[in-house]
Amino acid sequence: MTFRTRFAPSPTGPLHLGHAYSALLAQDMAAAKAGDFLLRIEDIDKSRSRAEWETQIYDDLKWLGLRWSEPVMRQSAHLNDYRAALQNLWDHDLIFHCTCNRKDIFAAASAPQEGATPPMGPDGVIYPGTCRDNGSNGGMKPFPDNAALRLNMFNAVMRTKDRFSFTETGEGPNGETGLIKFSGDEVINTIGDVVLARRDMGTSYHLSVVLDDAAQEITHVVRGQDLFEATKIHVVLQRLLGLPTPVYHHHKLIRDDDGKRLAKRDDARAIAKYREGGLTPEDIRAMVGL
Repeated sequence: MTFRTRFAPSPTGPLHLGHAYSALLAQDMAAAKAGDFLLRIEDIDKSRSRAEWETQIYDDLKWLGLRWSEPVMRQSAHLNDYRAALQNLWDHDLIFHCTCNRKDIFAAASAPQEGATPPMGPDGVIYPGTCRDNGSNGGMKPFPDNAALRLNMFNAVMRTKDRFSFTETGEGPNGETGLIKFSGDEVINTIGDVVLARRDMGTSYHLSVVLDDAAQEITHVVRGQDLFEATKIHVVLQRLLGLPTPVYHHHKLIRDDDGKRLAKRDDARAIAKYREGGLTPEDIRAMVGL
């Protein structure tokens, strides 16, 4: 199988040094194995995605010296694929319709110990199960349109026989590397019923990234350590949907002078700003440690 990596930015703002590091590392890893480097535009958030940001992504990456196999995959062209996967999960009573807002979830999760901070997972407050009975009842109820849909993590674990693992060639935030094993109890208690489709998108990051990596035949996922815990969600989904689990390589995060992770709002460290300031791609590589 061809060694294949990808870079998958969202066109919701300028690329910064953290993006440059991840993209360059993914291409370097593919080149070292005579493999392929692919580009994917994650544009499912129509309220924030902009054509001008997508154009700048291409410009910035080309300036950095990155080249990718065509065509570029755009998530907005694959909404039917996401819906088909959701229908499959719905038919097997693995997702449910959720009407809770963030305030509802926080209040319900805090209720057992009033005033205490509710338990947190990779997606924020761990869902307390309020709407869990809004499932398909074994496929007897119709698939809901324009609805927020959550994974029933308990049912998912029961269906996939409880034990999970993935191979890590980088390292997690606490130095985790090698074969990473985790149990069904762990994902039930520390992750919970994550959102797989938002009402205004028809999908979510977790569902889309799993389906897209499989569609592009990605063998090695290169991304930041902030997504290490989310990988457990993705492995569960891969098992449910009968998809291969890639090798994962989580890398360090590029931070600002105060140690904070860079965000798109941190325009001062945007790649375009460095371009305008006269820096070279080699300067960028040196700045991020490549």
